[in-house]
Amino acid sequence: MTADDQLQVVQDYIRFISSHDLDAVLALYAKDAVLEDPVGSDPLKDPEAIRKFYATAFAMGISAKSTGETRCAGNSVAFPFCICVKLGDNQMSIDVIDVFDFDESGKIQSMKAYWGPENSKTEPIPKTS
Repeated sequence: MTADDQLQVVQDYIRFISSHDLDAVLALYAKDAVLEDPVGSDPLKDPEAIRKFYATAFAMGISAKSTGETRCAGNSVAFPFCICVKLGDNQMSIDVIDVFDFDESGKIQSMKAYWGPENSKTEPIPKTS
């Protein structure tokens, strides 16, 4: 898998998250993938658990945007991005760094999301006139 291929997966992932395309997100993963979000939580190893994880996030109305440069090294990629969720009159944003490890077929074998409470903030949504 080339660095360009890895960069494309990251771009697709962020786009699919924002468009709530559950099937497209899941198609990026290997059948035996492991998801740990955030790192330190119980890893999800079952495809149905990973599906439920994303379905729950999409039901909350999350969006994602890149916040920096992607780094490729070997069969892994790390990238910073922000997840935003509207909560009534407020918006919560979480600054995340994800690390994907790819299998031989270019699917995500492992996803680890690095973030904690110090990377999260909630602010009122600006009123438009």
